Order: sequence, then C-alpha cells, then structure tokens
Amino acid sequence: MLKLQTKLSLFNLLSKLIFTALFLVFMPYIMERINLRQVDEDLIQKREQFISLISDIGIEPFMTTDSSFGSFNIIKEEFISLEMTDMEEDYNFIEETIRDIDNEEIEYRVLNYTFEIDGQKYLLEVGKSLESIERTERNINRVLIPFLLFIIIITFLTDTQYTRYILFPLEKIKKKLKRIPDPSHFDSKPVQTSTSDFRRLDDALCEVMENLNQMFQKEKDITVNISHELMTPISVLRSKLENLMMKDDTGPEISSKIEDSLRTLHRLQSLVSSLLLIARIESNQYLKEDSFKIKDIVDEIIAELAPVAEDASIDLSGNMKSDCHVSKANRSLLFSMFYNIVNNALKNTPAHGKVIISCAREQKRFIVSVSDTGTGLTEEQKQNLFSRFKARDKNSGEGTGIGLAIAKTIADFHNIGIKVESEIEKGTTFSFTFSENS
Repeated sequence: MLKLQTKLSLFNLLSKLIFTALFLVFMPYIMERINLRQVDEDLIQKREQFISLISDIGIEPFMTTDSSFGSFNIIKEEFISLEMTDMEEDYNFIEETIRDIDNEEIEYRVLNYTFEIDGQKYLLEVGKSLESIERTERNINRVLIPFLLFIIIITFLTDTQYTRYILFPLEKIKKKLKRIPDPSHFDSKPVQTSTSDFRRLDDALCEVMENLNQMFQKEKDITVNISHELMTPISVLRSKLENLMMKDDTGPEISSKIEDSLRTLHRLQSLVSSLLLIARIESNQYLKEDSFKIKDIVDEIIAELAPVAEDASIDLSGNMKSDCHVSKANRSLLFSMFYNIVNNALKNTPAHGKVIISCAREQKRFIVSVSDTGTGLTEEQKQNLFSRFKARDKNSGEGTGIGLAIAKTIADFHNIGIKVESEIEKGTTFSFTFSENS
C-alpha cells in the first residue's frame, strides 16, 4: 500500500514522462517544421535585401558577360544567383533541389523569384543547404533534450515538496489518531491548514471522537454503577451463607451446596472487582508516581506463585539480564498486569513445563517477556485474546476470561506495547515493550 503523497508524486512523474515521450516522438517533425519555417523566412529576407540593393545601385553591376550572377559562401552553405530569363510565368516559390557545384552535388532549399526591369525578366534564386539545416536541428536537440530532462527532475522535486507541504496537515491528523488508548485522549485542537477538505476532515474526526468519548464514558459509568450495586448484595449473601455454615445443625449435603454457592459468589465478587478495576483505570483514577525495578516485581510474583508452580510440577524462573528500571508508573497495577500473565501461563502449561520471565534492553527500550511451553494459541484465540469474558479454554470452568483484558488495560494506561507470539503445542510468549520515557 502506497501513501497518498507517494501516489501523487508518482502520478506527477508519470504524467511528465508520458508528456516527454510524446514530445520526443513528435519533436523531430516539430523541429523540422520550425526550422524550415525559419529558413524560409531567412530566404525571403535575403531576397528582399537583394532586391533593395538592386533598387539602390541598379542591376548592371551584377550582370556578367553571360548575363548571369552567382555567389556562394566559402563552405557552400548559401548561394544567390541572378540570371536573365524569357519565361512567361512568374515564380515565387520555395523548393528543395540538388545543385552541382564544383563537381559536388549539394541539396539546397531554394527560393525562386522572378521580377522585371526595363522589359527584361530576371530569375533570382536564394538557397541554403539542407545539411546546414539538419546540423542546426541536431544542435538544438543536443541542448533541448538535456534541458527538458533537467526541467522534469526539477519539477518532480518541486512537486514532491509541494505535495508534502499541502499534505502535511493530513500527516498531523494521522499522528493525532495514532496510539490513542481511548477517545478522551484525542487532541481536539484544530490542525492549522488552508485546505478546506482537511479542515472538514479534522472537524469530523473531532466530532466523532467526542461522540465516542461520551459513549465510552456512559459505558464506564454504567459499569461502575452496576458493579457498586452488585457488591452490596454479594456481601450480604456471602455473610448469610457463612453464617449458615457456622450452624451446628447444618448437614453435610447442605454444607456442600453452601460451599459451592460461596465459590460462585467468590468468582462473582472477583469479576465485579475486576470490572471496577478496569473502569477506574480507564477513568484515570490511578496515579503514576512510582519508581522501581521490574526485577523486584518479578521476584515477588515468583515467590507468590512458586507453590502453585510446584504443585503443578512447572519450572517457574526469572532471567533478568537488564536492570529494567521504571519511573512514573503505578507499581500495584504493573504487579497485577504481570501477575495475571504469569498466572495465566501457569494455568495453560502442562506438568514438567517451563514458565520464564525475562527482561532485556533493546537500544533505548527494554522488553519484559513471559514465555511458557504450554498449549499455545490458535489465530482466532490470538485475535480475541484481550477481549473481555473470552477465556482461552471454553471448556474450562475456571476463570472469567477477564484477566488478560485487565493486563491490556493496564498496559495501555502506561503506554506499554504488547506483542503475542504463539505456536500450537509449543508455547506462548507475551512481550511488553517499555518506551524510552518509561
């Protein structure tokens, strides 16, 4: 896919090349006609000068004993001849003819003209060699073609710069749209442009972003309100069920059902808490004022999940090749982000598998990776990986499918890039790229 600026520049170049090709095809004919026209005008001018000279000094000085006059320049490129004639018709035309001069045949373009003085008719011929005409054409071509190519290059460069200039507002609009975590971060400041189309586009985008922001805000408000409303009855139900469990007359069957209900309530409570967490992150209710090392978080996560990994016979380890210091971040949120990813990796890695947390610096950035030797992901699963309520394993009754959505929300909140690489039955790697400003 080509950029609009590139397409316009290529179109301008292509149109100029087509024009140049057509010009080069027709140029010989055009140059020939122009050159012959100029030669004919020169012949006519010389004829008038010669007639004027005869009017001034008379015709006698030009007449020799054989009643004719001829004059050639040294290299025989031009000639003038005058002779008496007894023809009745009048001549006034130009033709191309061959003349034998000093045993050399030379092709000329000749003006033939008859006039009468004192009852005597004379034939005047003024000629110019075609070789000199062709030589003039070649010299013109040598100058014109390089000049034409130079003009094409200059106009292409100027067109490219002008296209870049007039499309600069479009580039600014594109930059405004890039890496926007949500419409509330869209820069609604008008782009400076003198092009009405770009102005309307910018205004339309601002209006769309404003509408989207209002819709998203309503969704966040609804999520927060519903979550708050659910927390109260959940707490009440949990309290009542726990009280029932404490009674002495509760039978084993009822106790089992109560335990199942408590587990369900616990999952519901976790889900509501997760939704509240996402809503608060998206509403920018968390501060980013902490400064810490990623290694410290990784060590805490490994220590906390080590019993889970040990029970599942999974090797959980860290490989921190770089210090990976982070500033202006929220430590608790990043802990939750990595915890969810590592915990998810443990759940989807079979026994005797490995989960490795690593950190390496790449130029001015550093990348934290969580790799496992688990079941891997299909392309469809990768597309829906960070969508809410879409768990990796649909047949599993564990999890709400919201843990990865929380991780993605936290990453977006910190402007951290996420990349997922996976291969079926070989494992998955989550890569978190921290920018230079992290």
